Amino acid sequence: MSYDVVVIGAGPGGYVCAIKAAQLGLKTALVEKRDTYGGTCVNVGCIPSKALLHATEMLLEAEHSFDALGIEISKPKVNLRKLMAHKTNTVEQNTKGLVFLMKKNKIDTFHGTGRVLGEGRITVTGADGASQEIAAKNIVIATGSDVAGIPGVDVAFDEKVIVSSTGALDFDKVPDHLVVVGGGVIGLELGSVWARLGAKVTVVEYLDTILGGMDGEVAKQFQRMLAKQGMEFRLGARVTAVAKKGKGASVTFEPAKGGAAETIEADAVLVATGRKPFTDGLGLAEAGVVLDERDRVRIHGHFLTSVPGIYAIGDVVAGPMLAHKAEEEGVAVAEIIAGKAGHVNYDVIPGVVYTSPEVASVGRTEEELKKAGVAYNAGKFPFTANGRARAMLQTEGFVKVLADKATDRVLGVHIVGFGAGEMIHEAAVLMEFGGSSEDLARTCHAHPTMSEAVKEAALAAFSKPIHM
Repeated sequence: MSYDVVVIGAGPGGYVCAIKAAQLGLKTALVEKRDTYGGTCVNVGCIPSKALLHATEMLLEAEHSFDALGIEISKPKVNLRKLMAHKTNTVEQNTKGLVFLMKKNKIDTFHGTGRVLGEGRITVTGADGASQEIAAKNIVIATGSDVAGIPGVDVAFDEKVIVSSTGALDFDKVPDHLVVVGGGVIGLELGSVWARLGAKVTVVEYLDTILGGMDGEVAKQFQRMLAKQGMEFRLGARVTAVAKKGKGASVTFEPAKGGAAETIEADAVLVATGRKPFTDGLGLAEAGVVLDERDRVRIHGHFLTSVPGIYAIGDVVAGPMLAHKAEEEGVAVAEIIAGKAGHVNYDVIPGVVYTSPEVASVGRTEEELKKAGVAYNAGKFPFTANGRARAMLQTEGFVKVLADKATDRVLGVHIVGFGAGEMIHEAAVLMEFGGSSEDLARTCHAHPTMSEAVKEAALAAFSKPIHM
């Protein structure tokens, strides 16, 4: 069997790459070792976590907001089995949709572990151990990432008591006390789910701030909001041990700057300290594909590896480990293989934390601009001054617009508040076209909407806001 393109890995980057390649008239095959398509994101990541986040957000509203809106109900009761069934059904609908897309685009699919033999050759080994060889003019490595664990700490995941993000999606009962190691996106999202369901949640984070890399002001205010919701934080703490203890587990940590160790006991521990590229067992070194110091595939221009005809995208290469970043790279590499001008603008990749409220950002933070010596104007507008936010009882948070002091070009936008993950995209579109804060401020926004806060923050960046 011979193909124009063979993609190894059916996550967001891989399956999107395969679809685009097929749409461009290339004979395409997709190799996936899971029984279902969609990778970590669809099966045990983005999609199931959002199902649980949405369900528990509805619970939070019923418990705390309905009465203020004049809606009187008895205390809501959680049926964890049904809640988990909603999550499972959501995943199944998405994976079935991907099967349909493969057939629709006439993509040949192979279930098994792909291994690169060298330029133009791949083997696929199925669960039964049988292997077959595939020839390809072009190979795309899109194998994603895996749980990273805690550097220097031996963690024995059983996915029942000591869990990764996968196990944290599937508890069969609500832990009385959940310790989350890692104050990044995954830890805060899943910690929020179980906190809303009644767990005491303690977040232990090595840095002095949560959401490392996010705008500092946003992270600081967001931590206060989560603390008001009952989450506890131990920042600047280096974890030295995670162990089973009785029916639960213990986490031992010490101040990152030095000091006495402390141990917390809990019913369950979620280790959410990031992910690492999945490059093991692919035959990359034997094929001559060069990796970097973090075991990511080293790529040159146009996503090419050190071997002609072998490309890499998504979590296995440098850059943010985001599904939408991988998708954009998948489209770009398919276009490049087809002889077109594929391109990804890495300066305009939004990031979202799907908690309640949400956090969203695109572009550079104030800390990054200061470090680079860029003079900028900052415009800010709080949701407390937004009419729609008041009507919805969603006044927490603000919008911040950062614009170049000399040109007024928008360099970054940061939002913490209800619906931030949807609002951020008008900023992304503006920045993709090199727009200014004045462009954004002079664009008519419907009233009353939460998005008016974006307009007002833009007004504040180059002039003065109207409603504050």
